[in-house]
Amino acid sequence: MQAPDDNDKKADVSGLKQVQPQELEARFDPEQRFRKLGRALTIFTSSVLFLLACYHFYTAGFGIPRTTFHRGLHMAVTLALVFFCFSAFSRRETRPGWWAPMGLPLLDWVLAIAAAVTSLYVPWIYDQLAFRVGNPLPIDIVMGTILILVLLEAVRRSMGWPLPVIAILFMCYAYFGRSFPGIFVHPGADWPDLVNHLYLTSQGIYGTALGVISTYVFHFVLFGVMATRVGLGQLFIDVASAVTGRFAGGPAKVSVVSSALLGSISGSSIANTVTTGALTIPAMARIGYPRHFAAAVEAASSTGGQITPPVMGAVAFLMIEYLGMPLTTILLAAIVPAFMHFFGVLLQVHLEARRLGLRGLTKEELPNAWQVIRKGWLSIIPLILLMVMLMRGRTPFLAAFWGIAACMGVLVIQSVQAHGVMAGLKVAAIGVWEGFIQGARQSLPITAAAALVGIIIGVVTLTGVGFKIAYMVTGLASGWASAVHDLLTVLPFEVMGIPTLTLLFTLMLTAVVCILMGCGIPTTANYIIMVAVAAPILGLLGVQPLVAHFFVFYYGVLADVTPPVALAAYAASSIIGANAFKAGNTAFRLSMGKALVPFVFVFSPALLIVTPEFTVQAFLLAAGGAMLGILSLSAAITNWLRGPLYAMERVVLAIAAFLLIAPHMTSTLMGIGILGAVTLRQVAMPRKSKGT
Repeated sequence: MQAPDDNDKKADVSGLKQVQPQELEARFDPEQRFRKLGRALTIFTSSVLFLLACYHFYTAGFGIPRTTFHRGLHMAVTLALVFFCFSAFSRRETRPGWWAPMGLPLLDWVLAIAAAVTSLYVPWIYDQLAFRVGNPLPIDIVMGTILILVLLEAVRRSMGWPLPVIAILFMCYAYFGRSFPGIFVHPGADWPDLVNHLYLTSQGIYGTALGVISTYVFHFVLFGVMATRVGLGQLFIDVASAVTGRFAGGPAKVSVVSSALLGSISGSSIANTVTTGALTIPAMARIGYPRHFAAAVEAASSTGGQITPPVMGAVAFLMIEYLGMPLTTILLAAIVPAFMHFFGVLLQVHLEARRLGLRGLTKEELPNAWQVIRKGWLSIIPLILLMVMLMRGRTPFLAAFWGIAACMGVLVIQSVQAHGVMAGLKVAAIGVWEGFIQGARQSLPITAAAALVGIIIGVVTLTGVGFKIAYMVTGLASGWASAVHDLLTVLPFEVMGIPTLTLLFTLMLTAVVCILMGCGIPTTANYIIMVAVAAPILGLLGVQPLVAHFFVFYYGVLADVTPPVALAAYAASSIIGANAFKAGNTAFRLSMGKALVPFVFVFSPALLIVTPEFTVQAFLLAAGGAMLGILSLSAAITNWLRGPLYAMERVVLAIAAFLLIAPHMTSTLMGIGILGAVTLRQVAMPRKSKGT
């Protein structure tokens, strides 16, 4: 079906094919491309997935066994299941035969068994590791080599090529170190030494990344699935509709608010996009938004869900380990930057609605807020319980245990109310069974990716390549800063000194690295790589670890709406039949708030609240400058403030945006002056309506 012309803003959308969210997830999210299995294998795989979820649910509430055993067992079961659930090249069902017992190709049986055996080997020889590390036996090298190969194939199947290619390149760098030029040369590591470091130590596959996934992330993925099953996601959408739908461009504002709420418990921007987008994108097109803009709004909003507390795409729990900070500190630091992103998207959809003269939804089209809350209030209890326990300092996995338990209790109450006692208990049991299976299955690609990222981290620690990249980037930025500073000496006052310019150019280069490295890689894996490769760049210039981690995290997430690999935007465009590349470009433009804010909190760490620089005055100055900067840039991009803008006004407003987020009072006042002058000009002139 050919997409209608995006210029036809009032195009009829009633005849569009209704695409199910599950279809879109499978098409655009490699993590959801599960293969079709025969009946016997489906029962077997479902049972193992359910038992895996039960194991993690139990350990979350009653204690986790020895670290190496816990990580090894989790990886063994998970990797084996990857070869059951993801086919090598397609999702077609395989017929049983001697080469495909129970409908699964013999090669996949071999890979599954190899994955389980090699994953459990290290826990099995754990007591001997003190004598084996640095002096591995031949069997250790064989087992480690097999696991590395299995991991590469597991991630290729479940997530595609980008991450395996990066891992292979890093291993090549470790092995051929003597052949690299200049700063990147290093002694190199032969294969036994490399396998020893990646397989037998805690610096590689069994490192922090796998530990966080098996200890925290799995539980919160399971909580998100169970919370959605009891109706929390639909409650978020209905509340957002009731609160914001009546304003100009109502469906777009519903998209922003509902995506923020749903993203707070979701670990996937694509899943968020197709869940809320199935309702909001056609509604946006129906009231007059161009199709590509409607898709872009949903993609930008859903990607923002990855930076929204409490889950933050599961990165919050990785930050606990890497930064050694309490979860409450990390969540508090994330609140204002996340608000700034959604504030920026809301501003642009509002200005676009005013520019196009769009209406809000009518009273008949909107749900009643009171009825929505009265009907669905039970479903929010698990989230409230989870947040209360986190804020009281309980461990994240214990909070997740009680959150999941609360979801199960709510599901029982809802089922009994709807079907009676006996039938309701049966429905609830089926719901728990399906929810546990779905949650465990969604965690499979995340675990495989975390283990493979452990290889990348291991190479970084073995070769020191992260600091070599940092020195190269900061050296380049320093040269640019000196050149620009010389050009600015013609001004009667100093806008920025060389240290500030050096940091600014370093941030720009780091942002580009994060976006490029983040293309096609999920949030959690992307963050782990960025911490190893990009965060040291900022550390060399004295940026605090918390600030540096937030910066690389935000720009890594931005890759989901940055063409040419803007997966969230492509998924959204398929819902409405829009031009995918145009939707990706527009989604990136709508995410300019997310792109600006990291620069603000690097130069003004008070914006993160928990930093030593925080004072009320510093916070208000940083937050006020950021909001005015976002307003100025949004108006320049949209070509609308109180009315249409002249070309020169758009240019000076864009300049004002960057001046407003700068750390110096002089530049901030200059930005306020420019924004104020343009606003006064528009107030003084007669307001122009659309088409004049």
